[in-house]
Amino acid sequence: MPLALLALAIGAFGIGTTEFVVMGLLPEVAAEFQVSIPAAGFLATGYALGVVLGAPLMTVLGTKVSRKRMLMILMGLFIIGNVVTAAAPVFEVMVVGRVIASLAHGAFFGIGAVVAADLVAPERKAGAIALMFTGLTVANVVGVPMGTYIGQNAGWRSTFYVVAALGVLGLLGVARLVPEQPRSDGVRLRQEIAAFRNVQVLLAMAMTVLGFGGVFAAITYITPMMTEIAGFSTPAVTWLLVLFGLGMVGGNLAAGRFADRRPTLLLRVSLGGLALVLALFTLTAHNKIAAAVTLVMIGAFGFATVPPLQKRVLDQAVDAPTLASAMNIGAFNLGNALSAWLGGIVIGAGLGYTAPNWVGAALAASALVLALVSSALERRTVTPGRLAATHAPEPVAVPVSRS
Repeated sequence: MPLALLALAIGAFGIGTTEFVVMGLLPEVAAEFQVSIPAAGFLATGYALGVVLGAPLMTVLGTKVSRKRMLMILMGLFIIGNVVTAAAPVFEVMVVGRVIASLAHGAFFGIGAVVAADLVAPERKAGAIALMFTGLTVANVVGVPMGTYIGQNAGWRSTFYVVAALGVLGLLGVARLVPEQPRSDGVRLRQEIAAFRNVQVLLAMAMTVLGFGGVFAAITYITPMMTEIAGFSTPAVTWLLVLFGLGMVGGNLAAGRFADRRPTLLLRVSLGGLALVLALFTLTAHNKIAAAVTLVMIGAFGFATVPPLQKRVLDQAVDAPTLASAMNIGAFNLGNALSAWLGGIVIGAGLGYTAPNWVGAALAASALVLALVSSALERRTVTPGRLAATHAPEPVAVPVSRS
């Protein structure tokens, strides 16, 4: 594999770290700025909304310059956003910094996947893209726990300065290792947007919003939940996040083996399992061992939804190949924003730190219902087509003149 993929993986590692590390630092940030935990949770909501906006916007703007230059611009935005976050004098400025950093998220993965695929032979494209996305999964095993540890011991600002330094490494790696590639031909917006009129495309996007959103409802408030309810010490949250990250890696690897074979069955199992373990987390959060085991299962079932959801969106949006990938990443983060906001509401209403688990379970269950509806509509569409093909008249041969 080319070394350029390492540069892309480093960028993905930094982006994955900055997205999720705030979960482990909410108490420290809330204490410094004297805001409530639910208010501090808007740092996750604001980032997610920034990805929703930035994914299609930056992807379209990226068609105006070479892919390498656009990747460098995106890493520059990422660095600036994290420096603003780290240096924020007031909470509102920190939110702005998070939004700036988030604008790079969706487009980096969308454009980076195209670059990664072009760097290798056709039979190795999937492996190249997977290697780039490895940076994102490793971030949840290494980057987020280490960032949490640094923030809890050296101050949360130090964490975001370190993440900005990762962005510098990614930028230098892209500049040095990624070869120049021609500017893309451009996005035919009218055709791409028209593809989203397909009901199946909208259902697939809605499943993405609700499915992974269920994970984020619980994980956004994992630190106060584990310290106040389960009885873990604050430093122990670092290792709990490692367990969650390992579950995500395991779920992603397992789902990757079946997403091409039985995507519909995998989607139903993963969404149903996710809804169940999130509901159970309301009870298991009161016991240290049970809570730790449940966290692994949430990570596994949660990330097991990603390959089938991504594949379904791309399968249904065959006429929108450019925007589909970016929009789906935006949909994941729209779910993150929605669930973090709803989780903050139920906590603020006095229902306790385990209440977001019920929110997550309801979101995942709703996604499962949509998956069943989508399958039913698909069967109704396919069956008449097959019947028509069965009773179709024999084709009539028409002579063709040749000149």
